[in-house]
Order: sequence, then C-alpha cells, then structure tokens
Amino acid sequence: MPSKKTNPDLLLIIITLSLLAIGLMMVYSASEIVAEYKYKDSFYFLKRQLLFAGLGVVAMFMMLRVDYWIWRRWAKPILIICFVLLILVLIPGIGLERNGSRSWIGVGAFSIQPSEFIKMALIAFLAKFLSEKQKYITTFKKGMLPALSLVFCAFAMIMLQPDLGTGTVMLGTCIIMIFVSGARIAHFVMLGLVGLAGFVGLILSAPYRMDRITSFLDPWSSPLGTGFQIIQSLYAIGPGGLFGMGLGESRQKFFYLPEPQNDFIFAILSEELGFIGGTFVLVLFALLLWRGIRIALGAPDLFGSLLAVGIISMIAIQVMINISVVIGLIPVTGITLPFISYGGSSLTLMLVAVGILLNISRHSRI
Repeated sequence: MPSKKTNPDLLLIIITLSLLAIGLMMVYSASEIVAEYKYKDSFYFLKRQLLFAGLGVVAMFMMLRVDYWIWRRWAKPILIICFVLLILVLIPGIGLERNGSRSWIGVGAFSIQPSEFIKMALIAFLAKFLSEKQKYITTFKKGMLPALSLVFCAFAMIMLQPDLGTGTVMLGTCIIMIFVSGARIAHFVMLGLVGLAGFVGLILSAPYRMDRITSFLDPWSSPLGTGFQIIQSLYAIGPGGLFGMGLGESRQKFFYLPEPQNDFIFAILSEELGFIGGTFVLVLFALLLWRGIRIALGAPDLFGSLLAVGIISMIAIQVMINISVVIGLIPVTGITLPFISYGGSSLTLMLVAVGILLNISRHSRI
C-alpha cells in the first residue's frame, strides 16, 4: 500500500467548488420561473440542489480521507450491487419513468439513478482488473474480451431503460481505460468497426433516435417537434453576445427552453453571462482535466493511475457531449453538465469521484 502524503491537490478543490458555486447560481437563475409556476416556490430546485451539493461535498471530503485502495478491495461487491439496481429499475412499480426512460428508483420524496453509479463502479472494477491482468492486456481473449464483455453487459442494461447518453459516457470512459492500460491498436480498430455497426443499429432500432439525427441535421424541418430544443438553445446562446444579458435576465427560461435547469443549462448560462462567462466555465473544466491527468501520471501504482484516468475521462466525456449538444454539434442526448446541471445522483457521483481523485493526489510522486 502506498505511503500517504498530507496535502491533497488544493487547486483541484478550488476548481471543483468554483464549478459547484456557479452551478448553484445557474440552477436558481434557470429554474426560478418554472419552479414558481409548477411548485409555487421559486427556490424549489435550488433547495434540492443545495441539499445534494451539501451531501456531495461532505462525501467528497470523506473520500479524500479514505485510502483509494479501499476501492480495489470493494470493487466487485459494489459492482454487483449496482447491477442489481440496474435490474430493479426496469421492474414496473420500482423503477420510475420520466420522459420515456425508466432510469430512476424512488426513495421517499427523492429518486436515485442507478445508471449514474454504475459508471463509478465500473471504473473501480476495471482499474482493479486491468492492473491485475496487465500482462494479458495485449491478448484479446484473456485481456480485452473479459473487460469488454462486462462493459457491454452494463451498456445493454442501460439501453433497456433506455438511456443512450449515460451509456455512451460509460462506454467511452471504459474504452479509454482499456486503451491506456496498453491494449493493442489492432483490437481497437476491430472494436471500432463493430461499435460503429452497433451504434447505427441502435439508431435505426428506435424511431425517436432517428428523429434526433434528422432534427440535428436540419432543426427547422421540425421546429415545434424534435428540432425544438436545439433551436431554443441556439436562440439562448445567440443573444448572449460577449458579456451576456445579465444574471437572471434570460428570456428562454420563460417556458421556451424545456427544463432549462437540466441538460441545457449551459445555454442559459451563455445567454446570461455571454461568451466570457461560458469560456470561463470551459477554462475551469480544462484546468480540472489538467489536474486529473497530473494526478494520474503521479499515482504510485497502476491501480491508482487507471482509477484517476477513468474518473477524469468520465467527467471530460460528459462535458464534451453536453456542450456539443447545447451548441448544436451533435444530436440531442440526455446528459447533464457536471457540477452545473440540476440533478442529485449525477452531482453526488461527481463530487465523490473528485474526492477519490483528491485522495490519489495525496500519494502523488509529482
């Protein structure tokens, strides 16, 4: 077990808390009108987000103090529990359906999203598996195939909900971890061809996914249907200009952009804070990525390095997909913006993940 240093990465803590503060501010600004209309309380979403932010920050500092090797010891039981939750969420009466996706389990007045937690469970398990089977990673049968079989099993269960966005983040994260661990390029080329065929099959198997593709290519072909969200998102970003319309002054949050506090919160942020505000948030994410890569390079063992790679890859992929959707670069997928968007399960998971990164940084050799 590696020796422990006393000081975690202070800059990573500052970056994370800065993103969290911006997120709380924007959740209230984006949701106040919807919250007042639906719940007669303009602070409804902010209060819930504050609760999960508080729990998440406490969990982050707890994870900072817990040796990251505990994730190696408990990776398998945690993964089994997450798989059980993925099964339970598909059972009517247990799983809650929202917007055509059965992805939540009700817990009192709140709900949890098992597909969010399976991402962290798979990262921990793959870090353990790949570090222990390092000598087999260049062989497809003993190295790559067992890891991919587990990943695709989890992906298939998430697609039964269905939740292509979360599944894509999980799949991309795991593939990066396998690649970094030393897998052969030839295997990835073969995997890429199979994956491309499978992705096309997933799109063709569900008409709504094909509608999203066509609306992405030409949103104005269905301005009141599948193209509505992206059109309203661009209507928000455009008027923001360089400095924005001012905090709280968004027009699109007045029932034009659906659920503005969730996946499209960056559009409201850009409308109110402008290009400068949006760029500042992206710079914070870039700094977070830099610190994460530095921690991965300085980890004292392969398990810690792969664990850090998985965490930072998960965050980076989710940010890239969310921002790309909001500005119209890729079709719409239901992915939150880490630390910024409203959502208890996602926010808590991200803060726990940063806490694990911070603990790895206490062992760093650089």
